[in-house]
Amino acid sequence: MRVLAIDALGDPPAQLELPTWGGRRKGAGRKRKSTLRRVSHKRRPQHASRFPLHVVLRARADAPGLRRGQVFLSVRSALEAGAARAGFRLIHFSVQGNHLHLVVEALDKVSLSRGMQGLAVRIARAVNRAAEREGRVFADHYFARELKTPAEVRRAVRYVLDNRMLHAGEQVGDGHQGLEPRTDACASPVPLVRPRTWLLTIGWLRSRAGPLPVRFWDS
Repeated sequence: MRVLAIDALGDPPAQLELPTWGGRRKGAGRKRKSTLRRVSHKRRPQHASRFPLHVVLRARADAPGLRRGQVFLSVRSALEAGAARAGFRLIHFSVQGNHLHLVVEALDKVSLSRGMQGLAVRIARAVNRAAEREGRVFADHYFARELKTPAEVRRAVRYVLDNRMLHAGEQVGDGHQGLEPRTDACASPVPLVRPRTWLLTIGWLRSRAGPLPVRFWDS
């Protein structure tokens, strides 16, 4: 706040600063959030049905490992059961220790949102039943990126199906002894649901953006 003061000699007024606050204090001001959001919560853009999507869904730090023993078997069953609903199709998936990679098709933004919400709820319930726990499983909103060219689709499908190679150092078991399941069971080379977009049926196979996924050849 500023006030004007006139001295005794009639000099021009000078501005005086009046303190209106007690200075910087420890702990004052807006509190910072304890954790940073990984995915933007802004309104999602519109989605065109002709484009497949690469979706990533991350688990919370306190959630059980998604690839361990009965938890993995439950996750896989939930993915298969929720692969198709009105306007939404799950084509390929890859299960990693703390996240999922999905290749999906959706009619529009609403169908994508409802399909992913239903899938996430189904998986979370399956994980909690298998781990005999309660509470949230996934850390945040899902990340989704449209794949608009044959090259983008080919790279995304290859990444999802061959993602297990990035985790080759992890312990592997048979899925029943508390270890991780066989790595070739963690991805879906054969589509869970038959794709309908040109990009996922024909276009990506015509692309020359690198070799096809290893698991694709094994299927």
